[in-house]
Amino acid sequence: MTPDQLRTFAIVAAHKNISKAATELHLSQPAVSGQLRLLAESFGEVLYHRDGRGISLTPAGKQLFVYAERVRFAYEKALNLRDAWNNESGGVLRIGATTTPASYLLPYLVVKFQKQFPNVQIAMRSGSTAAIVRQLNEFDIGFIEGALPKDIPADTVVMPWFTDQIVAIAPPQHPLASGRTDISLETLAEYPLIQREPESGMRQMIEAIFASRDIKVNVALELANMEGVKEAVRAGMGIGFVSNMGMRDGDPTLTILPLADEVEFRRQFRVLITHHEVASHICRAFLALSIAKNDRNAAD
Repeated sequence: MTPDQLRTFAIVAAHKNISKAATELHLSQPAVSGQLRLLAESFGEVLYHRDGRGISLTPAGKQLFVYAERVRFAYEKALNLRDAWNNESGGVLRIGATTTPASYLLPYLVVKFQKQFPNVQIAMRSGSTAAIVRQLNEFDIGFIEGALPKDIPADTVVMPWFTDQIVAIAPPQHPLASGRTDISLETLAEYPLIQREPESGMRQMIEAIFASRDIKVNVALELANMEGVKEAVRAGMGIGFVSNMGMRDGDPTLTILPLADEVEFRRQFRVLITHHEVASHICRAFLALSIAKNDRNAAD
């Protein structure tokens, strides 16, 4: 069993396809199949089965994939470290981010970053806070929202970033959109609510605020993204909660409900750097740009 075999196996398992893995590895399909055969012989178990044009992992293969993926990630980190030491301006920056920063903050940072580093390829993936933390070892830098999960790897550096304002929204014809300025949590809870999925940092924060007042809510619908929440609100399915950034362009089909002064929904965005001590040059550059933007916003 060799590191090259494990890396090859990890890439094949990720693609679930030998041909696609061969393309990524710049190898022939027979060469990839040969490495997989030697790995299976060394391991003493069948690691995958052919499944149409792809492959499916056996139970043994699924367990080995966990360790093979670490080898692949360590190899890529080593390449990044080499590039950092050599001051290379190219490479790949892998970003993981929750939906709101991925939609409303990071696109502007990426554009500015690519003007400075035009040869760097950006690979960005979005998901819930829990999903980004679970996949943290696949990213160079992560951006999450809400409460800090307990299962963050020990060698991860966590930095505070933006503070986001959450607003309650409804259609203009909703009874609470009639000019009131002091809507309480108790009043909001009298109406059906549109919420994000249970893993969402926004959902968890909102539920915690209602629970702190011992207020039960009626969740009429769960959706996986902010635009879905807004569309359900437009349809009259209930009151929704979205980032204020999602309402900055104005929308005549939605209105922000004026809540009582004591009702405030705020959440903290955070930056996560995995394996900070060997973070690549391009990762550190993107972090510096992110922190600088936050500092300018704080000063405004």
